[in-house]
Amino acid sequence: VQTIEADVTAERYDGAAGVVARRGEIALHEAVGFAERATERPARTDDVFCLFSVTKTFTAAAVLARVDRGEIRLTTPVAEVVPEFGVKGKQRVTVAHLLTQTGGMSSEMPPLPPDKLGNLEAMAAAVSDQPLLSAPGQLVSYSPIGAHAVLGELVRRLDGGARPFRQSLADEFFTPLGMKDTALGLRANLAARRVPVVVRDRSPGLFVPELLEAMNVLLGEKTEIPGGGGVATAYDVYRWAEALRRGGELDGVRILSPALLDLATRNHTGAEPNHLFDYMREHRGWDEFPAVLGLGFFLRGDGIFQTPFGVTTSPRTFGGLGAGSTMFWVDPQRELVFVCLTAGLLEESNNFDRLQQLSDLVLSALVA
Repeated sequence: VQTIEADVTAERYDGAAGVVARRGEIALHEAVGFAERATERPARTDDVFCLFSVTKTFTAAAVLARVDRGEIRLTTPVAEVVPEFGVKGKQRVTVAHLLTQTGGMSSEMPPLPPDKLGNLEAMAAAVSDQPLLSAPGQLVSYSPIGAHAVLGELVRRLDGGARPFRQSLADEFFTPLGMKDTALGLRANLAARRVPVVVRDRSPGLFVPELLEAMNVLLGEKTEIPGGGGVATAYDVYRWAEALRRGGELDGVRILSPALLDLATRNHTGAEPNHLFDYMREHRGWDEFPAVLGLGFFLRGDGIFQTPFGVTTSPRTFGGLGAGSTMFWVDPQRELVFVCLTAGLLEESNNFDRLQQLSDLVLSALVA
């Protein structure tokens, strides 16, 4: 704990909240440093963080739940549910393609005015109008916003359009699992505990710092960004991760079948690299490393290479990763969960270094 505390309060970023648990027993639930350095607001365990792409695991689970119920198949073309998506070469892009980031989708934000970025229907329509960058299944190229906007819209339409996607997540996951401080968008009763998004490391990287910091004004009660607009406390993310560790069930509430979750947390991209990270490899002089993606989850995989999940976790370790700041992983072999939500965002390659080090520290502390 002392080593982690010294690391997360370094001057280049601000603070963190985290959980370490084994076999459902919490060994560490701490907050260190600052939630907001400018006001010297201390970090607290009930701080509410913007999760960025950790949100994708909620969206992926919502899609997988529809597969479990027989409403769609992983091989269903997305255009069967969202017809306007099936243009400009996207006619045979499947649900599985979008979940594994192999659909050939653009990594760029579609041209929308700022007031529409949190409007799911508008975003999904704009993404649907974009052309493919590569043939489906050909390359792994992570789509930070677009793919999961379409998946969120797919879920909304399968529900008959009767409720917003954010309400689907609350009804099916957050409320039943006791994740009372989690939402897609920012509920009014969470706003006072929100950790502001501040990019502390502004070196050139994958994301423009001002775009990330725009989440401070973009997130509202009705904001729906299925690829990055979730908020939660570290404890709530732990409950999410623990449900996944237990095969899709927690405290008698089942959210996914064990069989489908097992499939979702296997490597579906082989040794292919994630081309979104090409800049990172060239910038840092790193060797090419595999994407290791499941159906909506990052995985550890085999070998020694740059990975936020640490090099000492088991190969089947899986979880979620958010821009420059947030992460959780589940090591099923060791029955271990680690959640790390940080304030003061880093450039993505520096964040990989930080999270890899912290993940390996967790494993170093496990001696029995």
